[in-house]
Amino acid sequence: MTDAPQIRRPRGRPRSTGPGQPSGSVQSLDRALALLKLVAASDGIGLTDLSQRAGIAPSTAHRLLTTLQAHGFVDYREAQGHWLIGVEAFRAGSAFVRRTKVADMGRAVMRRLMESCGETVNLAIEQDGDVVFISQVETHEPIRAFFRPGTRGPAHASGIGKALLAEHTDETVRRLLQRKGLPGFTPKTIVEPERLFGELAEIRRRGWSLDDEERNLGMRCVAAAIYNEFGEAIAGVSISGPVVRLSDERVGELGPRVKRAAAEITESIGGTLPERTA
Repeated sequence: MTDAPQIRRPRGRPRSTGPGQPSGSVQSLDRALALLKLVAASDGIGLTDLSQRAGIAPSTAHRLLTTLQAHGFVDYREAQGHWLIGVEAFRAGSAFVRRTKVADMGRAVMRRLMESCGETVNLAIEQDGDVVFISQVETHEPIRAFFRPGTRGPAHASGIGKALLAEHTDETVRRLLQRKGLPGFTPKTIVEPERLFGELAEIRRRGWSLDDEERNLGMRCVAAAIYNEFGEAIAGVSISGPVVRLSDERVGELGPRVKRAAAEITESIGGTLPERTA
């Protein structure tokens, strides 16, 4: 009598998932998101109706809803016994709308800027002291900068990052530096706080920033901030290219052009320029 062959399971994988449940999913999170979608699709819905539509026991649905309520994603109207969408869900959705709106509306401006200056044009947002690239229009030149959407980089060593840091107060930037530090990447990276603050003051004065080989040797980047309807910086646009094409003289010419492009994108999304940069 021989033993039946054993089938080895890849290490780190769960034994199984429930029917219709994707591998690696978390059941409680799946259920909470299902409830959130149902609440969002209604103008107020009761617990019994919710639990029936989601196929979840009322006690489980109530537990998940109270957790979502604690985080502001749903709200409860006691008089009617209805659950409604919460303010945090609105904020999360608004963030997506802003991101996609600025990327979509900015595309035409980015293309015109690339064609007029012959260099790669990038669009990025700030997230927790980093810049995250969300869109790019590449130049046709053989030597060019390339940032895949989703690429992250430290703000202090980025043209767009410094343009966005300049929109914060020095105190806010100091708190950020306490968490993130000022790591060096090239001999030109700014690693002294006071030097960074001096440069941020200059960026506020002229309305555009420069990454002078601070992240990658041989590459320069000229950038400016894009603003929402409240005059708050939500993104930045930049021109990136090799030093051999972005000389000091050309940088001085491109800075105001990038600033105008940022203002054009700001206008296209219904944004407002702060008075000091108008």
